[in-house]
Amino acid sequence: MKIALLSYSTRPRGGVVHTLALAEALAGEGADVTVWTLGRGGDTELFRPVSPAVRVEIVPFPDRPGEAVGPRILRSIEALRAAFEPGRFDIVHAQDCISANAVPRCIRTVHHLDHFTTPELAACHERAIVHPYAHVCVSAAVAAELRTGWGLTATVIPNGVDYDRFAAAAPRQGLGHFVLAVGGIEPRKGSLDLLEAFALLRRDVPDLRLVIAGGETLFDYRDYRAEWERAAERLGIAPVVLGAVAHDELPGLVAAAAVFAFPSTKEGFGLAAMEALAAGVPVVARDLPVLREVFGSTVRYGSGPASLASAMLAAIRAAEPGRRAAGRSLAAAHTWKSAAQRHLELYRALGGPAPMRRHDPEEEDRPGEGPDAVTAAG
Repeated sequence: MKIALLSYSTRPRGGVVHTLALAEALAGEGADVTVWTLGRGGDTELFRPVSPAVRVEIVPFPDRPGEAVGPRILRSIEALRAAFEPGRFDIVHAQDCISANAVPRCIRTVHHLDHFTTPELAACHERAIVHPYAHVCVSAAVAAELRTGWGLTATVIPNGVDYDRFAAAAPRQGLGHFVLAVGGIEPRKGSLDLLEAFALLRRDVPDLRLVIAGGETLFDYRDYRAEWERAAERLGIAPVVLGAVAHDELPGLVAAAAVFAFPSTKEGFGLAAMEALAAGVPVVARDLPVLREVFGSTVRYGSGPASLASAMLAAIRAAEPGRRAAGRSLAAAHTWKSAAQRHLELYRALGGPAPMRRHDPEEEDRPGEGPDAVTAAG
């Protein structure tokens, strides 16, 4: 079975991490797998080495200074479409809305559902839901959103986690006593709430620092980042903002944290938090149905700055070896091998390739029509 997995970037982001790990696991099960993605900003390689059993096709996608998000999305779709060769594959599986728009027909993993006001993004998001002939979701909560909003039934296949890499990590030295958040500074990650929560927490733990890692994104969050920086100054906080962390360095950074903060307002699974559990680090998450589904009682929850601060304080002060052991066990149970096997079962059940759909260029400018196609901030 020849499988193409499509992504939108070479850089570390949840969907890209998922794509590469799934590709390697599928290859380990004997599948012929090629990853297709865009080389943004001149990138010619992925953010980490990939198994030689996986072919990688990186489509050049140079930056255009001053380009707005909408035109950049359309150009991304067209660049991937022009390079991709659908006839080579039995299964074409897109992992995001850009790649799902770039191919005539595909299976689509919906990691989470977004809400956009930019017309091109709203249309991209909508087409990437309604056009694929089959859908995968990484949690039942997202599958329920897909069913409620669009009447579509998705196969639920949870993420795996690279358990051994995080469980065996030696804690990074030099950052002291700190709260860690991974994913950058953006609205969906709840970054402003995290600042407020940390300011409250520091009253009880004055030596604590706030460390933010990651941040690769397609979107322009400069205004939000400026607001965040003003809030940090007002609260008297000097966060350590690391930006993208090298693949080999991330497990040690996670393992060194006193608590892992995960205050996202929207998630599909929570892979970064699952990696923290694998490292034996206590996790405090936003109280969302999807995170309750995935993590159960292995993490603490908060719904706003005060409750997030209270939960982080409890996590720091309580050793709770039982909860940590349960967290490690949960992470260990989510293997990429199992995820790959379930994907292969789905691919076989679908009977291989789907009929090709004629591409209509006029669709590029057509707005989305689904219930969530154009809603709040994005």
